[in-house]
Amino acid sequence: MHKRPLILVTNDDGINAPGIRALIAVMNTIGDVVVVAPNSPQSGMGHAITLNSTLYSEEVRLDNGPQKEFSCSGTPADCVKLGIRELLDSPPDLCVSGINHGSNASINVIYSGTMSAAIEAGIEGIPAIGFSLLDYNWDANFEACKSYVKTITQNVLEHGLPNGVVLNVNIPNIPKKEIKGIKVCRQAKANWVEEFDKRKTPQGKDYYWLTGKFVNLDGGKDTDEWALEKGYISLVPVQFDLTAHHFLKDLNNWNL
Repeated sequence: MHKRPLILVTNDDGINAPGIRALIAVMNTIGDVVVVAPNSPQSGMGHAITLNSTLYSEEVRLDNGPQKEFSCSGTPADCVKLGIRELLDSPPDLCVSGINHGSNASINVIYSGTMSAAIEAGIEGIPAIGFSLLDYNWDANFEACKSYVKTITQNVLEHGLPNGVVLNVNIPNIPKKEIKGIKVCRQAKANWVEEFDKRKTPQGKDYYWLTGKFVNLDGGKDTDEWALEKGYISLVPVQFDLTAHHFLKDLNNWNL
């Protein structure tokens, strides 16, 4: 009998988020699912881990799909670490993170808790995918993207991923019939033009709200931002080796 793959599911929007519940529903059709996810939203946490406070985990039962579910007090990266080291009976065959409420395309991958969870799994040698839907609403409709999530997941299980590479998948917020397909892309060069909204408390103490506008600086037609704008699902292979390999030769010529 063919063994079903063991799939670790996590996210950064919290274990109760509709996005992760949709992802769990898809993974239940593919393999045996264990969920380890934050007990509260952790968006924008990047690859933060808990070092200076206690980490808690509690087994919960939110629906009848997964084999086990654990709610964790930590970050998405914590969830993956704790899942692999303590909560799963054996290493997972795959880790999927999401489905995130909002974009993790282009520069957003740096700040994303969703993608950091996938990258943490990749560091451990586990094939991993981060999924995001370009809809920030809590009640976002994830039905249109489920079949694509399944297709990409099955391909990763069939073909595997190179060492040090995970996949960043972003899905446009359009009806399923308008999605043109999946396009393999590179990460667009883009950034946030940020401002701080400065205010005062009733006691006269300054405080700040971070605001900003996303700016795409890349005119290429092979980027994730271009694909999403044109109605495609973007699929970007991401590596966590941050070495600027192309600069090593020049750097070795410096008078050091």
